[in-house]
Amino acid sequence: MESYTQERITTAGVLMRDGLYFVAKREDKGSIGGLWEFPGGKNRWGESEEETLKREYQEELGLDVRVGSLLHSHDFVNKGTLYHLKAYQISCDRFEDLPLRFHTNYKWVDKQAMKDLSFAPSDQKIVETLLSL
Repeated sequence: MESYTQERITTAGVLMRDGLYFVAKREDKGSIGGLWEFPGGKNRWGESEEETLKREYQEELGLDVRVGSLLHSHDFVNKGTLYHLKAYQISCDRFEDLPLRFHTNYKWVDKQAMKDLSFAPSDQKIVETLLSL
């Protein structure tokens, strides 16, 4: 069995509205720079997955989200760390005037348009799950 230097939980929020999905494009830096994602982030020690998503959406996009059910989970390895990715359905009441703190763009897409976007490798499996629903 392979050993890892660290194990972490990371989260992604899948925000849906009128049959469309909210996606954001990362700034052109870091390992997933320039790629599309379902926003979220790494869990801090002692933080629940729900708290992680609420914090990340507030920090990255200034949004107060409600976290719903788990839609998808899978494991992946990045730089010797084993990540347990948990993607939750989330909801939000306000979407106007979002700040772009860690992203260069965001948009609402349907499942067909989602197929044409270059997603971060970890989020590609979330796309596959959504396309199968």
